[in-house]
Amino acid sequence: MPTLISPLSVAGLTLRNRIAMPPMWSGQAGADGSVTDRIVEYHRVRAAAGCGLITVEHSFVHPGGRHSATQLGLCDDAMIPGLARLAAAITSEGAVACLQISHAGSRASSAVLGRKPVAPSAVRHPGEPDGEVPDELSADGIAEVVRAFGDAAARGRQAGFDAVEIHAAHGFLLSAFLSPLCNRRADDYGGSAERRHLLHLQVAAEVRRRIGPDRAMFVRLGACDELTGGLALDDACRTAAALEGAGADLISVSGGLMGSRPAGREAGYFVPYAAAIKTFVAVPVMVTGGISEAGHADRIVRSGQADVIGIGRAMLNDTAWARKAIEALQ
Repeated sequence: MPTLISPLSVAGLTLRNRIAMPPMWSGQAGADGSVTDRIVEYHRVRAAAGCGLITVEHSFVHPGGRHSATQLGLCDDAMIPGLARLAAAITSEGAVACLQISHAGSRASSAVLGRKPVAPSAVRHPGEPDGEVPDELSADGIAEVVRAFGDAAARGRQAGFDAVEIHAAHGFLLSAFLSPLCNRRADDYGGSAERRHLLHLQVAAEVRRRIGPDRAMFVRLGACDELTGGLALDDACRTAAALEGAGADLISVSGGLMGSRPAGREAGYFVPYAAAIKTFVAVPVMVTGGISEAGHADRIVRSGQADVIGIGRAMLNDTAWARKAIEALQ
């Protein structure tokens, strides 16, 4: 029976244990989205503590998909040297290095972009009542997004990351395409769940083409919007299966449009979603969601509800969380 501290093989990679640092925005990137010394150290110290997997915070693939002024960028080759330094710092400490690639969609703002954000439809994000009404992506715009994800993934590979993770959660662009609340399109990208996840499959295919068969491709999937009329778990399960078919090597389960809101929920609030998705896919499933105790994380793995556990806020508060958990469970 696997435990939290058992190794795990994923797409030719070996995680030394099932403890992961999930992608958590640090707000420490340069004004141009470049890697800084602080970002390198932020990830390195948690890798050194014993994490099996470190997923670097979301990096924007296109200038029109930037979420904040202090977000990492991956839309220009000039970013590669800094990212290579970051990947090397993580892998030198024994962890698998993954880079999350993202487009913020309607969660961006004109204050950051200098232009209106884009989304599947001209619908204000339900979780951002003060947000802007975005422009609807054109067919040409969708093709540009697909290319941007592929270009970014190729840069991640060139920088030396072991894996890239496509961000399709938290109300970002791909998450919004999957949600009936944000996607009102009447073309091939709107309507049924299969149409709403068409962009996911196109992005996954392009990413796989650009990184090749010898790099891992993960997807962080928003499993439920937790809003009336929004994405339901059964649609997310079918999307997870389709993404596995498109070459995803791991599904990381998180929240849909509302992310981890509201705060203060019982620890492990996404675990039931992960357990459901595991019945639809054969690849490993990772879960996050307020998990902070080593014993709780270990029980989730032992029970077969998830294969990898992302420790977010607890690891932010204690850089040695992984080391302490390993010692407690040995």
